[in-house]
Amino acid sequence: MHNSRSFLPVPVSSLIIPDRDTLINANQKSLKFSLVIPTFNESQNIQELVRILSDLLDRLMPEDYELIVVDDDSPDRTWAVAADLMPHYPHLRVMHRQTERGLSTAVIRGWQAARGEILGVIDADLQHPPATLAQLWQEMATGAELAVASRNVAGGGVSEWSLVRRFLSRGAQMLGLAILPEVIGRLSDPMSGYFMVKRSAIANKRMSPVGYKILIEVTARGQIRWIAEVGYVFRERTAGASKVTWKQYIEYLQHLIALRFALWPIARFLRFGIVGFSGVFVDLGIFYLLRTFFGLGLTRSTILSSEIAIVNNFLWNDTWTFRDLSSSQQGHRQRLRRFLKFNLVCLSGVILNVIIVNLLFNLGHVNEYVAKLIAISIVTFWNFWFNLKLSWRVTDVDK
Repeated sequence: MHNSRSFLPVPVSSLIIPDRDTLINANQKSLKFSLVIPTFNESQNIQELVRILSDLLDRLMPEDYELIVVDDDSPDRTWAVAADLMPHYPHLRVMHRQTERGLSTAVIRGWQAARGEILGVIDADLQHPPATLAQLWQEMATGAELAVASRNVAGGGVSEWSLVRRFLSRGAQMLGLAILPEVIGRLSDPMSGYFMVKRSAIANKRMSPVGYKILIEVTARGQIRWIAEVGYVFRERTAGASKVTWKQYIEYLQHLIALRFALWPIARFLRFGIVGFSGVFVDLGIFYLLRTFFGLGLTRSTILSSEIAIVNNFLWNDTWTFRDLSSSQQGHRQRLRRFLKFNLVCLSGVILNVIIVNLLFNLGHVNEYVAKLIAISIVTFWNFWFNLKLSWRVTDVDK
């Protein structure tokens, strides 16, 4: 029977990683590195993994690291097996969670109890080669805020994955690029569960992970400028059972959508929406004049009214919605460049607008004005996102 005092207490606070000053104020000794090992039914692997990791880290940073096993009350008593190892491995600590579940939250709870200035995570199933830690550590030592072990860069790969599993993995990455391009686009292997991150990059950030992977959450919410990637070959299990199911892919999609809404600049979008709303009256007013008094066809009226509304919207957006960005790009030439980019983005929106209006009016027999309103609503989201990323983007060339 294990005394509960031999286990790390499970944090019950919000999923926020404390900063270094908080550790100092709590009289906790700071370490170079803390490696969290989330476990569930890994009693057959944990002893071998702890041995290998301890030997490796004893050589890399003797007396300046810790291993933290966070177990979700495994039926095979992985937590007990890990606790039995503590007298033999003084740098090993064990957290036994009984009321909370999930790999992502297990990692965060481990990091909350950790004392390292660099925080890491590795799977307990020996599918992540421990030797790669040395390469990841070297990248952190040269200044990276995040070092990721990747299967999709030079030196990386998978051993015996089926064609279906390879397709699902790549499909998940492509889906991530479509929903969250500014985050997924920075990672060659966004589903990796093997990485290191500086505490300072994620300290005091509220985490809200969904599912079994946390790298996307860390990349999205952390202050991370430099990401390094190290290739590794994903190994097949020698013991235990895989935990990858369809549920994990669904949770991955939920996480992407949750982050998309969390990272969406709501206040700026509302201003963009108000400007767009004013443009609706300009658009519909011109559309009415062209159809009623000039007798133009539906498509030509749609194009002309939309273009006039684009000019109206640009002027308001440049002086209000994106004022903080446009103020750093002074001069008529810069403003003309912004207008041309804005016009290009919105013209692509006009094409989408025309397609939607014609489909609704000609095929769906929707009233032409209702069809126009529906099209405007859909195109508003399109225009906002691409204008934020293109028209008012500040780069060194723009300055």
